[in-house]
Order: sequence, then structure tokens, then C-alpha cells
Amino acid sequence: MRFDTSQHMKLSQSMKLAPRMIQSMEILQMPLLQLEERIAQELESNATLELAEPGDGALAMSTDGVSTRLENGVHDVEGDRPMQVDEGSAQDDFERLDSFEAGLPDAAENAFDDSDRPVSSSQESIRQEEFTDYRSNNGDERDAKGEAMANTAAPSASLVEQLRDQWRMAELPPDLTELGHLLISYIEEDGYLRTPLATIGDRAPARADGTKPTVEELEKALQAIQLLLEPPGVAARDVRECLLLQLDALDAGELPGTMGGAAGSPSSSQLKIVRRLVEHHMEDLSQNRLPKIVEKTGLSMEELKQALEHMRYLSLAPAKRLVSEANPGIIPDAVIEYDSDRDRYIAYLNDSRLPNLRVNQEYAGLARDRTAPRQTRDFLKKNLSNAAWLIDAVEQRRRTLLRVINAIVDAQRDYFDYGPQALRPLPMTQVAEQLGIHVATVSRAVADKYVMTPRGVVALRGFFTGGTQNDAGEDVSWDAVKAALKEVIDAEDKTDPLSDDALADEVKKRGVEIARRTVAKYRSQLGIPSARLRRTF
Repeated sequence: MRFDTSQHMKLSQSMKLAPRMIQSMEILQMPLLQLEERIAQELESNATLELAEPGDGALAMSTDGVSTRLENGVHDVEGDRPMQVDEGSAQDDFERLDSFEAGLPDAAENAFDDSDRPVSSSQESIRQEEFTDYRSNNGDERDAKGEAMANTAAPSASLVEQLRDQWRMAELPPDLTELGHLLISYIEEDGYLRTPLATIGDRAPARADGTKPTVEELEKALQAIQLLLEPPGVAARDVRECLLLQLDALDAGELPGTMGGAAGSPSSSQLKIVRRLVEHHMEDLSQNRLPKIVEKTGLSMEELKQALEHMRYLSLAPAKRLVSEANPGIIPDAVIEYDSDRDRYIAYLNDSRLPNLRVNQEYAGLARDRTAPRQTRDFLKKNLSNAAWLIDAVEQRRRTLLRVINAIVDAQRDYFDYGPQALRPLPMTQVAEQLGIHVATVSRAVADKYVMTPRGVVALRGFFTGGTQNDAGEDVSWDAVKAALKEVIDAEDKTDPLSDDALADEVKKRGVEIARRTVAKYRSQLGIPSARLRRTF
């Protein structure tokens, strides 16, 4: 066996993203609410980052070494009007982030001394008492931070936490209480307990005597949960049981105001009809087979409709009464308005909610003060670097997002003039080539973001879609086809709704030929049921 040592040359290409580059992409992808939370977290954790009050002429650091003056909530490079970005200089979006490869932004390097070096973990954990005096002299800045962070909503208690709090108040035997906590941990977000009791018993930890809970014991604990915990219907194993639990509570007077409304409070005889329908005819109800129910029950169609009207006030997801929707209301990241004087649509960012940020100059001066302890200066330099990076990343997000929106406005003018049926096919690659940026940048810029338009609040990603051609040879997006399909369904006779084949024929009359299976797919995406379920009697 022979061992040789030799040298070889290899040419290869690879892409390496600095951590700062990755974080800047994350900032670009964040919708407005998430960005507000991120800024609030940074204000809380980074003492060198502070709020710039409107009109104080504060300087915001930027990684290109240029300080931007903030006046009245907007950057005065754009004057008093909303910030607009020229579509030239397309290569500037991420070029400045190359400076982060070295570890610190240029502005931060210029602000501090020239002896930068990595900060060890022991230095990162330095006690902040060494510059407490500087923080105490800046009380107004801390108050402003507190106000900004106080505007962030606190997370609400989860469904399981609220149910366990109720369960702790119940005076029950210890064994039953323990089984109740076990079952509550299996309740899903909508309030249902879909895991079989036998499975829960098998997964449960063994008791001191080595036994596990039986199905009968779990059933007893489940009945106690369904009886004692609110809202009624929680811990049901299916829709039928959920509705019956709510009807039991209504009979006992524990569910006030739930089945009133326009139809009025139901009488005892009407409640009996509703219970009868839930117990014996749920399958026919789910398939909208009302004539079949009339035939089986002997009810008139009018009595059946009245009972169904009362059923609409029962909840199919009882847990929503305890836990609000996780998604907050939509706040558009930008606004598109029509300028009648110039016959064009203009776009501006809806970022007035974002605070103006700046770097604390006292800490910046302390970081340059060679008489201060070295560990203190290193600690401050790291935090000042993070603050400068955040300010620059937010500014870069503004520029990139506005450039992409302006490109969308130019490409989709017909949509804003005539509505969804005039939406044109627009691939992201087209916008990326136009702006001279990567298609992934366009994708991140429009992710989870909405824009207020004369046509309502619209998801930015919805403007990017493929399409086909109509009989006139014009490009039509698939979303425009969906809009046409929805318009046909809205105008149909609900007593005799159109089948998917008939819907395809109606859309074809509008100049676009699609197959029946395409109609079924688009109808499902729009949340529109089949013709049988759309029929009214």
C-alpha cells in the first residue's frame, strides 16, 4: 500500500449568506404587525436603540454611512409626501448588506474605534450596572419605550389553560380530577375531543398500583367535563354530541340568547323538533336532503325551515367563545389610490404605525470613549451594531416593498379600473427582471402582506397569477376566471342551481373555455358547495 501527498486545484461556486443577510430577509418578509412586534422586542432588549420623537430632528443611522433625518414621521428625502422610490438603481436592494459579512455595518464601524474584535460569551453577559448612570440620565427615552411596548397586546390564555382553570374550581374526587386534567389536554382548538377514550387510556401514565385508567373511568370524567365546563358543547366527540350538549344547556336555561335572533326564542315544541333532527337526521341535513326529512318526519317544509333557522344559532365550534381567533385583523402594508388629476394610481406605504428609531448618541459616545472599560465598550458596540442594522433593514424593507407595489400597479392597471375579472397574468419572474432583483426577493416582499385599493383590501400575492387566453386572444388570469365563475353562481336560480357542466358552459359564453373538473376545483377553492348543497326549497 502506498501513501502519496499531492495538491489539487478545484474551481467551484457557492453562496454563503451571513446571519445579518438572513435576518434582513426575515424583516422584508414580515407583515406590518409582526414588524411592530419585532421592533418592540428590540426596544425592550437593546438599550442603545431609542425612539425618535416626531419633529425633534433625530438622526437615524444607516449602514451606508449616511444619516437620514426623520421629520414628522417621514424621511425628508421625499419631502412632505409619502415616500416613493424610483425604479432605477435596481441593484441596491441587498448590496449594502455585504458589509455585514465582516460582522459590523459601516456606520457602526465609523461610530466606534477601529479595534473591533469578536465579543466572547463572558463579555456578552457583562453586568449592565457599568453604564446604569447613562440610562438613568435618559429617563424620557425609557418612558417612550415603555409606551411603545405597552401598545403590544399581551397573549391571551389558551383554551386548555382556561378549561383547566375552570376544572380546578370543581369539587370532585382526586381520581376524577386527575382524569379530567388528562382529558382536557386532548381537547383540540375548536373544542372537540376527537381522540378515542381507549387511546387516551393506553397513552396515560400508569398509576402507583401499575394500572391505567379504563374507558369507563374516562367516560365518567368526560361526562363531568361536559356538564361542568363552559361553554356548553366543549369536549364533544362529534358534531351531533356537540349540538345535543348545547340543547341540554338550553333546556336547563344555561344557554341564554343563543337561539334567538330574527326567528325569536324557540318554544319547547320547536326545541323538540330541533333535538329530533339532530338525533336522527344529521346525515340528511348535512346533504341538504330536506324533502327526504319531510317525508320521514311528517313535518311540513315550513316547520323544517323554521327548525333549521333555530339550529343556525348553535355553535359548531364552541371553543371560539373562549378563545378569539389567533389571526388579528388585517392591517394593509400599503395604500393604492387613484389620482384623478394625473389619471394614474399612486402607492404609498402605510407605515405611520412604525416608530421612528435612532441610535442613542450617549451610548455611541461611550463606545468611542477609550477611558471606559473595554468590556463596556465591546458590549455597547455589539448592541449599537444591532440597532444600526435594524434601522437599515426596516428602511430597506420600505424601499423594496414600494418598488414591488409600483411594478404591480403598472402591470395591473386594468384590475384597478374594471375589477377582478380584468386581472392579468403576472409571474413573479417578470417583476423580478423588471426591478433587477431576485425572484425570491419579490416573493418575500409580498408574503402575507395586504394593500388597500379602490377595490378593497387585497393580498399582494393575489396579483401574481398564471392564466390563459380568451376567445379574443387576450390574456386572462386564473383569478379572473374564478371571479367570472363566482359571478355566474351568484346570479343562478337557487331553486334550480347549475351543475358543474352548466357552469362550464356559462363561463365559456364569457369567452373562456374551461373543463368541468376545473370548475369543480375552482368552486372548491372559493368555498362554494355543489349544486345539491346550494339548492334552496
